[in-house]
Amino acid sequence: MKLTGLPSVLRNLVFVAACLALAATLSACASEGHDATSDKLLALEAKLHSLKESLEAVQEENVSLQSELAALLEENAVQKSELAVLRQEQADYIQAQEAQAQEAQAQEAAESAQDHEEEVAELEEGQEKQLAALEEGQARDDRRFDDLDLRLQELEEVAMQLELVLPAIEKWFTGMDERVKLLEGTGIERTLRLVVAEGGGQAQVINYGAAYGGARSAVLVLPDPLPEGEIPLIVSLHGFGSDSFFQGQYVTFHDRVNRDGFALLLPNGVENAEGQRFWNPTDGFGKARQDDVGALTALVQEAGGEFDMGPVYFFGYSNGGFMSYWMACQGLPGLRAVASLAGTSYMDAAACESAPPVSVLHIHGEQDRVVRFHGSEESQLPALKPGERYAGAKDMHYRWAERAGCDANSQKQGENLDLDAAIEGEETFTYRFTEGCAEGITVELWSSDEGGHTPVYGDAFADALLDWLLAQE
Repeated sequence: MKLTGLPSVLRNLVFVAACLALAATLSACASEGHDATSDKLLALEAKLHSLKESLEAVQEENVSLQSELAALLEENAVQKSELAVLRQEQADYIQAQEAQAQEAQAQEAAESAQDHEEEVAELEEGQEKQLAALEEGQARDDRRFDDLDLRLQELEEVAMQLELVLPAIEKWFTGMDERVKLLEGTGIERTLRLVVAEGGGQAQVINYGAAYGGARSAVLVLPDPLPEGEIPLIVSLHGFGSDSFFQGQYVTFHDRVNRDGFALLLPNGVENAEGQRFWNPTDGFGKARQDDVGALTALVQEAGGEFDMGPVYFFGYSNGGFMSYWMACQGLPGLRAVASLAGTSYMDAAACESAPPVSVLHIHGEQDRVVRFHGSEESQLPALKPGERYAGAKDMHYRWAERAGCDANSQKQGENLDLDAAIEGEETFTYRFTEGCAEGITVELWSSDEGGHTPVYGDAFADALLDWLLAQE
């Protein structure tokens, strides 16, 4: 290793070596002159002594320099260590800064995402509230429209009733005095005057039903004169709140008694607390306080005592249609056929399981809002007890076809009929089962896609219905 001042020391050492060589030379030449040589040796010794002192000084300086070098090396090592620490601290600081920056970016992204989610949530909440408000408004509008539709249907029914009554009123203006007299008195008195004035047959009143939950009355109309042999009997039942007089006006069978040679019964139901007459088409005293099956059975038997009674046919409108079906379910003796207009039967068919098959004609308008064509609707079911839920027109058609043993796949569509004066064209479609039915049994459906609860029927309907009933022999 190179030290500071080293070349000067080497020169001195070389010089000493030279002196030693010179001394040896002088010693060899001692013989040349003792005194001169002695002086020279002394000078050389002095010089050697001086060189030794210089060498010692150089050695001491070298030790000092080595110590200084060691100190510098140690200081350099410390500086390197401090530098390594500083570099590690710098790396740690940079890494910490990068981690902090990444964390800040992640936090900022999370806060941004949270802010976005909150904005989306607020937007969705606002949309849900707006949608709920719209749905509530739509529901209010639907309820209002339903109320208006129901009111319109009620008005249509009233209009139909007026259209039904107006032709009769116009007829009454010819012979006003006689027509006014028809409206006087009780319902049974009006019925008597109606059938005698317009039908020309024999008429009498039969009081019945006192033993079956309430006294009531009926008008029996017979051909005049009575034909020989058996005479078929048609029992015509009014709807809820009506009576025998209005039933006779709606379906004018009494006009045809003499022409077609049948007997006609126009009974009245029991009055409720509001004075509305009705029938109880349930078991015994189920929905009401009277046994109408027992009362009507007794009435038919009593009427049969006045003539030679043949097959019995029941026709009913609305509540009277329910009652006609119920008479068939209970197996009225001699009953041959049932026709129901805008009336059906209750959902539970168990009470009819043992009923014998009879011919059935079901007549129903698909726009009927009182007794629905398709039966009790889902919206009505919560408000109806199980015993109040009723079957639809097609259900009744298939129910009685099954009871008669008809092939369910043999239903055929027949000719269309023009019966409702309020609907243009042949509005009534006819359907019949054609195969497998018990002998002499006909199961038929007449439906109108525009017909309501009270079709505007006249002579065409009365003739078609009468022809169908009397054909069920």
